[in-house]
Amino acid sequence: MKSVASIKGHPIHPMLIAFPVAFLVSAFGCNLIGALFGMPAWWTTGAWLALAGIIAALVAAVPGIVDYIYTVPPNSSAKTRATWHMVVNFGAVGLFIVAWILRGSASAEPGGAVILLEAGGLVLLSSGGWMGGTLVYRNMIGVNHRYADTGKWSEAHFENNEDVLTVARTDELKANQMKLLHVGDKRIVLARTENGFAAFDDHCSHRGGSLAGGVLMCGKVHCLWHGSQFDVNTGKPCAGPAERDIGTYHVEISGNEIRLTL
Repeated sequence: MKSVASIKGHPIHPMLIAFPVAFLVSAFGCNLIGALFGMPAWWTTGAWLALAGIIAALVAAVPGIVDYIYTVPPNSSAKTRATWHMVVNFGAVGLFIVAWILRGSASAEPGGAVILLEAGGLVLLSSGGWMGGTLVYRNMIGVNHRYADTGKWSEAHFENNEDVLTVARTDELKANQMKLLHVGDKRIVLARTENGFAAFDDHCSHRGGSLAGGVLMCGKVHCLWHGSQFDVNTGKPCAGPAERDIGTYHVEISGNEIRLTL
């Protein structure tokens, strides 16, 4: 059995998004003004801004894909939203790429097809931005929302899916702190309450939110997406909108080690 620990930090994806948005919106504006009023300097500037926006978008997509794979909870409403967010944004960049190819050169005057393609790209970009904002502010993807004294976000990966795993030390967590465990294809939360340790699925039964990123207090874990609460020992919902239990696991202490039974 081998585990690899990691610390969740601040993803850089949200910071990079500002660059392609600024470049592509400005590119459309410059091209439109240049074409309407016969101003070559404007449409040349628009062409280079479009190229800069395409490059910046592809750079920003790299941490975005990393977030999509590792940060967005699987089998959740956020995963579906993130998938559409990715498809729409790539579609927007694709339209700007096609417009650039049709244009031929930066000095060429943009025709109606180029303007329409870039306008369509901005519509998709706006839609993708709305979905991205929902992911950040509603699903809290890429935001450090840890509350006071919760400790650093910690997680561990286990290569072997054994029946009993040593997952932490007894002094690793303080009361009301949690640790995310990746065991095979499972995501399990190890929590320390005022009365001991508990383990449960990292999957809110309402919309699939990550409980490891929620609030642990008085033996209950609170999902921050929609406010559902669960008893960490029984998995039963204590407050809605969730109505179904979450899975729980047996935890025992051996010396200074915490062992999880799957």
